[in-house]
Amino acid sequence: MTKSRSFWRKPQGLLAISLAIMIVASFFAGLFHTSFYAVNVKKISFEAEHGKLTGLLYMPKGAGADNPRPVIITTHGYLNSKEMQDAPAIEMSRRGYIVLALDQYDHGDSRWSADIPVKQMFSTFWIHSQFDAAKYIYEQPFTKKDANGNAYVAVSGHSMGGFSSLLAMYFDEMNALQTGHRMIYAGIAVGADFSYAAAVAPQDQLQAAYGSRTVGVIAGKYDEFFFNKSDAEKSAAELEVKGTVTRKDFVATASGKAFLGLPADQQGVAGQFYTVQSGDVLVKEQKARASETGERIIFTPNQTHPWNHFSPTVTADLIDFYTHAFQNVASPDQTELGAGNQIWWLKEVFNGVALVGFFLLFVPLISLLLKVPFLSRSVTTAVAPIKTPGTGLHKGLYVIAFAFSALIPAILFPTLMDKQEGGLQTLGVIAIVLLSLGVVGAIAGFVTKRKHIGTGSMLLAVVSFIMWLVFNNAQQILKLGSYFNEPTTNQIAYWAFSVALIMAFVALAFHYFLNKGAGSSFGQYGISLNPVTIVASLCTAVVAIVIGYAILFALQAVFGTDFRLWVLAVRTFQIEHVITALKYMPFFLFYYFVSVVALNANTRGRKWGNLLASILNVGGLVLWIAVQYGKNFLTGVALYPGQALNGILLFALVPVLVVAAIYARKVFEKTNNVWLASFLNTILFTMITAANTVLFWNLV
Repeated sequence: MTKSRSFWRKPQGLLAISLAIMIVASFFAGLFHTSFYAVNVKKISFEAEHGKLTGLLYMPKGAGADNPRPVIITTHGYLNSKEMQDAPAIEMSRRGYIVLALDQYDHGDSRWSADIPVKQMFSTFWIHSQFDAAKYIYEQPFTKKDANGNAYVAVSGHSMGGFSSLLAMYFDEMNALQTGHRMIYAGIAVGADFSYAAAVAPQDQLQAAYGSRTVGVIAGKYDEFFFNKSDAEKSAAELEVKGTVTRKDFVATASGKAFLGLPADQQGVAGQFYTVQSGDVLVKEQKARASETGERIIFTPNQTHPWNHFSPTVTADLIDFYTHAFQNVASPDQTELGAGNQIWWLKEVFNGVALVGFFLLFVPLISLLLKVPFLSRSVTTAVAPIKTPGTGLHKGLYVIAFAFSALIPAILFPTLMDKQEGGLQTLGVIAIVLLSLGVVGAIAGFVTKRKHIGTGSMLLAVVSFIMWLVFNNAQQILKLGSYFNEPTTNQIAYWAFSVALIMAFVALAFHYFLNKGAGSSFGQYGISLNPVTIVASLCTAVVAIVIGYAILFALQAVFGTDFRLWVLAVRTFQIEHVITALKYMPFFLFYYFVSVVALNANTRGRKWGNLLASILNVGGLVLWIAVQYGKNFLTGVALYPGQALNGILLFALVPVLVVAAIYARKVFEKTNNVWLASFLNTILFTMITAANTVLFWNLV
């Protein structure tokens, strides 16, 4: 018994546990993904009008050319991929519908074929993806059509996928004026209103084009972006709020009432179908098609924008919508299930368990790799931890520095993520002041022959000068273009690099002005400058990550699932993602290097070290989320109403940084230096980031 228990505590045992978790969880995730093998799910790829589109095709048993069914095309928003549509895809396919979960252009594995000028990057994927997919689906023999060639196809999408769906119905109507048949029968937008779609056509003409189709909108009351009142509708107090992270009720707005066909003085009811007159379709101000009668509905869950993805309520709304829309055309052999009968969340649970198994893999795997010749050179001589602060001034300063280091990434989050001019100017002034103090301190230190004061002040002056350069030239650093082609990764990388500079300043100040005097040496930070150690550490990290991703690719090939939980996902990738990640890695390497140094300097050898490290990495960011959303839920206006996208990015960034904090400590314990942990965090989390967001590969 003792030997058995000992095995599971060894790296071999922990590695076996992590592999077992991933395999078993992937098996069960695949089981629910296919509705217990009642649905065949396969990845498809096809050439469309504007490039290559990919997706997951859910084909219920019995459906096909001999038994065509209604088809639902469902797609994701700005930052995601087809896998984020698990809930509607699983639930509607198990009810007998054919479903295509689509990667929009430049997301996931789909690619826009033409060059994209930077200024036009937002006029590509969301405008064309859904309609191009609908044209492909229309031509498939499994798609059900009526005697006149009109297809029974529904389009749906979240956020910018919702815009794409609203526009697809408009484009379909314009096409139908020429061909005499429609390719789209119904559509519902999730987390998307008419604000972006109005760039193609005004709302009244979009609605007119919908005609007799059944059309819906799911409008969360705490959606960070959409469903706001127009300025003409807002009160004076509402006009004072600069931003969209507020409580809203789309049914009560002029836009929502117009969609439901209601007069301005009538209050609509959420969750109710309204029979409306669409209005005449105009082409060049001439009537091209008379008004038609159709059905419209708005659902208003008490949810935020990303919450829609992970919601039994929204999934039930979608089920009810499709069931109603296709009530007269569904095949007799389709399964009738209530909207509350849902299994998609079980797939998500096992996906999440597999994700945990994936993250558990790396520490025991690295422990075994460190026994391999050459890779073992990653390990250096053990070093003592930095001495614990004593009483009095040193301890007080440690607590202040710890709190500052935890809070400053959150305090500066809006300024750095958006490169806000006013905030950056203030930071630039602070950097100049610190530079001046550093120069004065260096001169004084060397003149008075206090070498550690002079050296420390000189290094602080150098870091301050770099900070000034970074803040003063922010618009030219990580500028969106053909090289740095992921907009949100640019934001995160600039934030990370800037925060790392500040943390480096704090760490250097603490070392030279407090720790060094208390007897701590530079070697205790684990910064080995041996080139062999650095190269061996890099090789070990690469080998570990290659093995980890090889397991992911293999399990996805067998079970058809990846590792994810809500917005945090480890997914397979294309070569473009690797190339893109390599471009960002130098910025993230600096961040993770400073982070590993700081975390181990402040928590190694201390009780509750992993918790302290996690707090140091994300404590301020968690507090930022709590206050931002707590204030919105309590008062109807967030702390930062203008921080819509940035707040959402934190939901994936926070757990990543918690795992990175634990790796920073655990891998340091194996190697006695910072290099392997820094390389592991950099390569792994940059790859995860690059593969999970929009990648404008053809930017020019």
